[in-house]
Amino acid sequence: MFALAVLIAAAPLGIALYAYVAYPAIIWTVARVRPRNKTGVQSEAWPSVTITVPVYNEVSSIRATVERLLELDYPREKLQLLVLSDASNDGTDDVVRKLAARGVELLRATVRQGKTAAENSAVAIARGEIIVNVDATVVIPPGSLKHLIRAFSDPTVGVASGRDVSVGAAGNESGAESGYTSYEMRVRDLETRAGSIVGASGCFYGIRRAIRVAPLPSELSWDFASTLVARQQGYRSVSVPGAVCLVPRTAEIRSELRRKTRTMARGLGTLFYFRALMNPFTYGVFAFMLISHKLFRWVPYLLLPAAILALGVLATQNSVAAVLLAIVAFGVLTGAAAIRYGSSIRFKPLTLAGFMVAAFSAGLLAWVDAFRGTRMVTWDPTPRPAVTPG
Repeated sequence: MFALAVLIAAAPLGIALYAYVAYPAIIWTVARVRPRNKTGVQSEAWPSVTITVPVYNEVSSIRATVERLLELDYPREKLQLLVLSDASNDGTDDVVRKLAARGVELLRATVRQGKTAAENSAVAIARGEIIVNVDATVVIPPGSLKHLIRAFSDPTVGVASGRDVSVGAAGNESGAESGYTSYEMRVRDLETRAGSIVGASGCFYGIRRAIRVAPLPSELSWDFASTLVARQQGYRSVSVPGAVCLVPRTAEIRSELRRKTRTMARGLGTLFYFRALMNPFTYGVFAFMLISHKLFRWVPYLLLPAAILALGVLATQNSVAAVLLAIVAFGVLTGAAAIRYGSSIRFKPLTLAGFMVAAFSAGLLAWVDAFRGTRMVTWDPTPRPAVTPG
């Protein structure tokens, strides 16, 4: 029984170490021996592009977002800008309509159907060969779009994902969320060199319109599903370092907890929907990468309650386990306090503890929602500060 308790207690940590340390090391090794793919296009060969911006009640940010997108360095005659309103009722649609003279188009749902349904509906009126999705609260530097689209000059590429940069209101990078985002982008760079990424950035990614042949169930996520659909059709997906996307950090950890829970729950649903892609006999290396990068990152959250219970049992018999349990308890209490008092905390270790507890809580809640069959279709915007690019 003691050995079994040790195994259960250590399982989440062991799986997490594989997913976050061993797997990137394996991909790094593969990337070292794989030649870099150097392709490009000339300016006169730029394909037509449709930029879609899904929104719900973004009246405070939508004008600034659209204004910046109109300033992107891309041939204007080959660019369609389409705002997808999920039945916004705060004046967002009126703001977009006033920009119609500048070529901005509005596709409004009469009733709320969710982000994925809005993206499904956009395909019918999208004129671009490439559909690029952009979140309403992010900042896309003027040169990023060309970097993203250049990836499609490789005929094997079906999806291109931007490089997320988590920033504060002043455009600076710092904090636990920024560190994690930077780590994730490095892993995607390695996956690109090894063959294909297994998930795109929902804030800024492009997909060939020809791949979007069928609508996606509204409770799933197109950013994750795009790479899976591409693989089913024989394409690979890549991360593009030059396609920078500035993502404002929310100062409210509780808001971030809700966002992470929704994102993970929809991610789990998407993974289960495309579970056939985890069959290594059919999809080979891609299946290995999908299991390692996605499934093994999420499994520790599911095992965490049993691991803590097992550690509690061990603590009654072993002093080392008792110390570890005390450390875990202290970390949880500290993180809970950071979540409770949120933006008023300036001490970075407390902020890190809050980020960790929020991430673990979101992961566990996401599994609960997945097992309950909760359909997360609609969304509410996560409050984010306006960003001044540095």
